[in-house]
Amino acid sequence: MPRFHYQALNTDGVSLEGMLRADSEREAARQLERRGLSVIEIRSGDAGANRRHGRLRHADVILALQELATMLTSGVSIADAVGSQALGAHHPRIVAAFSGMSRDLQRGQAFSATLAKCGLPLPEYVIQLARAGELTGELGRALRDASSQMEYEQQLRNEMRNALIYPAVLVIAGIAAVAIMFIFVVPKFASLLQHAKDLPLLAWLVLHVGTWTRENFWLLALLLAAGGAGAAWALRKPEWRASALDALSRWPVVGPWLVEADTARWAKVLGALLGNKVPLMRGLELAQAGLQLPQRRARMGEVARAVRGGASLADALEDHDALTATGYNLVRVGERSGKLASMLDSLARLYEEAGRNRMKRVLILLEPIAILVIGSMIGTIILGVILAITSANDLAV
Repeated sequence: MPRFHYQALNTDGVSLEGMLRADSEREAARQLERRGLSVIEIRSGDAGANRRHGRLRHADVILALQELATMLTSGVSIADAVGSQALGAHHPRIVAAFSGMSRDLQRGQAFSATLAKCGLPLPEYVIQLARAGELTGELGRALRDASSQMEYEQQLRNEMRNALIYPAVLVIAGIAAVAIMFIFVVPKFASLLQHAKDLPLLAWLVLHVGTWTRENFWLLALLLAAGGAGAAWALRKPEWRASALDALSRWPVVGPWLVEADTARWAKVLGALLGNKVPLMRGLELAQAGLQLPQRRARMGEVARAVRGGASLADALEDHDALTATGYNLVRVGERSGKLASMLDSLARLYEEAGRNRMKRVLILLEPIAILVIGSMIGTIILGVILAITSANDLAV
């Protein structure tokens, strides 16, 4: 039955809004009138949802999976759980996806098959976990593990993004301060360029750059905007983004942080897959596909080939220098004890903590470096102006 979003006034004149189900807008208005409400507006529920939700976020998908996993682990049938999600107050894309899945389930298709073609932005390991959950009869647990892994990856991205907010604001403020000095302050002394031959080199450069910047302000702004748009466009391309991350991974301080975060993601995914009875080789392939750094992806591909050739996972990792000594020991103990999944979870936590500590050290270094660079630029501008003024005064004397 269609849903409608309404706005109405009650008998006290208080504005109310909400959702209701009806065959048509006329029937929805009648329901509201029977409740003693004066109708202000009624519109399709999909239109209202589109205005409220905007674009689909990863958090919306994670929440929908968590709700589905909770219903399944509570004993609700898969058909009823998916049908309930199709009627929930989710993003329109999620509602449409679960509606399609519900229809496919009624036709007799497997849940993992319907999930694979639902159109939601899901990593490949989610589909594999769902397939493994169907085979073991623990679909609710498998989906819970999948949503936990997606939540972990989202949290990791948010931590990195939040950690860079303050340095980014600092750099932008510094660039703005330098631009203001070049555009508004330095050109005030442009008349001193008449004595260009007698000015010190630093003073001539500062005055010349300031004058040029003011005369070509809109051209410079256009070039900067084009450069920013080009960089944003390039970073949206997976291959360009991977190349940028690969280059950053070779830097002395930032590189180890990115490697540790990527390794933690690999261990977390592989542990979740093995815990849900996914075969080791398939788990290695999916965990490798989830890596963001091309170098790490290539190295883990060699590890998978070595395991396929008969080597143990711990030996393959050690031969390809993929982890630390602690990591090799944990994997080796897990293989011998039959608890590889739990050992990989422990390994992921170790790398996650190490990555957080390294991130703090990176930020401790990044902030003073940004302040030092920006301060040096502003100091250079001021020094150039002072040199120009003193040189002009000497010439006048």
